[in-house]
Amino acid sequence: MFDYTPSPQSLANRVILVTGAGAGIGRVAAQTFAAQGATVILLGRTLRKLETVYDEIEQAGHPQPAIYPMNLEGASPKDYEDMANTLEKEFGRLDGLLHNASLLGTLTPLEMYDIALWFQVMQVNLNAPFLLTKTCLPLLKASKDASVVFTSSSVGRKSRAYWGAYAVSKFGVEGLMQTLADELSNTTIRVNSINPGATRTLMRASAYPGEDPNTLPTPTDIMPLYLYLMSADSQGVNGQALNAQEPKN
Repeated sequence: MFDYTPSPQSLANRVILVTGAGAGIGRVAAQTFAAQGATVILLGRTLRKLETVYDEIEQAGHPQPAIYPMNLEGASPKDYEDMANTLEKEFGRLDGLLHNASLLGTLTPLEMYDIALWFQVMQVNLNAPFLLTKTCLPLLKASKDASVVFTSSSVGRKSRAYWGAYAVSKFGVEGLMQTLADELSNTTIRVNSINPGATRTLMRASAYPGEDPNTLPTPTDIMPLYLYLMSADSQGVNGQALNAQEPKN
């Protein structure tokens, strides 16, 4: 695992937006950021799940979060603009943006890949992070120290057969990260990507139904890298493709 121990309240007074915050890694990331003092904006498509995370954060005595329901698959450019305007009015800035929401699609040869599903995966995994980042850049520039984190994958760095749209979308995410990091290299915004590695989530179970989930790290186990990149301790780290776990040979 990435080795990092944050100081208490390392994210105090920071405003962080997390996509896919209703379940899995996004849910745990939102809870972890809040536990370190951040005001977390929970973005996802299922209001009930977001409300559960909201209640858990509030009951734990952490800073009051906010909920912004949005279906990234169907959201229009105006929807993103409306969201950014709302966040500007409510918070005035963003100190962190975690792109976590993703679709797996299906594991099948490219020759057999469903075209509609291909576009669906690309929309959520690649187009949505582009649109969200683009509209949120003024909010990020309003911060004295902002961090944008894209979620990649091992197959987004070295692809494998049958991973189709998911792998290709994650390669696109890496390119998006590198381009943005270079463009913002002389600003107060740093941009990096995280490969979570094999983690005990529902998406992992869908991809590897025969795997024993108890052999995998939990989302909580991989949080040190997420905390590091969202904290001031990672100032100067920009354009890096990082691993939450040690890559397996």
